[in-house]
Amino acid sequence: MQQTTHLCKALSEPIRLRILALLGEGELCVCDLVEVLQLPQSTVSRHLALLKAAGWLAERRQGVWMYYRLMDQGAGLQGALQPHLLEHLTGLEQVKADLERRVGYLRKKTGRACG
Repeated sequence: MQQTTHLCKALSEPIRLRILALLGEGELCVCDLVEVLQLPQSTVSRHLALLKAAGWLAERRQGVWMYYRLMDQGAGLQGALQPHLLEHLTGLEQVKADLERRVGYLRKKTGRACG
């Protein structure tokens, strides 16, 4: 029951839902999320840590940069909820704007390293 509560509590903040929607389109570096969400790095990192601890995200380090992606869908609650949650989120106006900023930002960033 504790794990289920933790998993669901992670969804209770709009910024975390926006992060999940952005990562639903593919892996991003923290600096990418900061630019797209237009939020301070400390805020984004705090929300990423909560999502990771709840089992929604996986991470990998490349040099000094940390990249995040959605956890592969498993057999549990997270795996069952993820596709439905992403489908719902992509219909929200704020998320649509975030996804448009993501596309524009990554198009400009192509070939450049983070930082």
